[in-house]
Amino acid sequence: MLPWHQYLFGLLFIIAGANHFRKPKIYERIIPPYLPSPKMLNILSGVAEMVLGFMLLKPETQTTAAWGIITLLVLFIPVHIYMLQNEKAALKMPKWALILRLPLQFVIMYWAYLYVI
Repeated sequence: MLPWHQYLFGLLFIIAGANHFRKPKIYERIIPPYLPSPKMLNILSGVAEMVLGFMLLKPETQTTAAWGIITLLVLFIPVHIYMLQNEKAALKMPKWALILRLPLQFVIMYWAYLYVI
C-alpha cells in the first residue's frame, strides 16, 4: 500500500489535469505567446497531468510518473515567469502569490522526487 500523501499527490495532479478541460481559456491565457498552439499545449499538459497522476498511484509506474511530473514542472516554469510579466496572464493574482509560485514549483518537484525508487 502506498503512503497517504502519494495518493493525495496523484489526486491533485488528476484534478489539476481535469481542470484544463473544465476551464481551458484560463490555461490558454497563461501560455506565453512565443509557444505555439496554446489550445493544443493546454490539452497536452492536461492529459499529461492526469496520466502522470494515475501512474503515480501504481507502484509499477510511480518512478516514471515522478520523473514525468518533475519534467512537467520544469517545463511550466516559463508559464510562471510569463504570469509575473504579463498582467492579463496574471489572472488578477497578487504579485506576491505569483512570486511565491516559482519556489513552490521546486517544493512540488521535491515532493515528486520522494516517489522515485
